[in-house]
Amino acid sequence: MLDCTTLRDAAGLLAARYRSLPQSRLRGEVARAGLELARDLAERAQRIEFPGRDPLTMPDEGVFVIGDQISVAAHDLAAALEPHPELVDVRDAAVSRIGEAAVRCGL
Repeated sequence: MLDCTTLRDAAGLLAARYRSLPQSRLRGEVARAGLELARDLAERAQRIEFPGRDPLTMPDEGVFVIGDQISVAAHDLAAALEPHPELVDVRDAAVSRIGEAAVRCGL
């Protein structure tokens, strides 16, 4: 089993930061970066769970749910990764991607 604690923790922290942002900060680049991250994590999970199938795109449901979308996508990815210890590089890349998104948005 692949330990995905770092992935869940990093995503949980960033998701909490998104949830606590005032509406004035949830515009432009911050919203775009969060949705891009959630979509990226969801795509990675789908590629593992459903190889050979084109991943579905996470919908844009508005700025107030971006934190939830990040959290759900990261937990889906962690669940997909856990039975595949050989995919440690995918886990590490996802954790890095979360950190990069946080820095990009000043969170």
